[in-house]
Amino acid sequence: MKLSDEVIIPVSRQKVWQALNDPEVLRQAIPGCEEIVKKSDTEMEARVTVKMGPVKASFKGAVTLSELNPPHGYRIQGEGKSMMGGAVGGANVRLEDVPEGTKLIYDVDAQVTGKIASLAQRFIEPTAKQLSAQFFDNFAKLAANEPG
Repeated sequence: MKLSDEVIIPVSRQKVWQALNDPEVLRQAIPGCEEIVKKSDTEMEARVTVKMGPVKASFKGAVTLSELNPPHGYRIQGEGKSMMGGAVGGANVRLEDVPEGTKLIYDVDAQVTGKIASLAQRFIEPTAKQLSAQFFDNFAKLAANEPG
């Protein structure tokens, strides 16, 4: 499944970049995220609970940042496992200066596997779109309030 969109954040690209690399901002922005632990500048572990239609699953997994091009963008990749299956996905994130602040452009690709994929098949894409929109809406608000 693939999703793409963009959001305007009314702050400088540098502030948006800082927020994209702040585990606490990411934890607050990711719907259902209970915890993010930073292991290094490019590796984190996360615990997220997601509801897809009638199915609720908790995922624990790794988040990796790659293709870093500060403050222009990066790729964020995650892989999580639950008792009901797994989820793997990533997003290419690009930042551009615009008169209103910063345009954040994202292209998401994601896959859900295992029991959860078969039980919640028709809910996966609408849920992914909703969660993606919630993340970037939350993120935009948090980035606008970042100090610095």
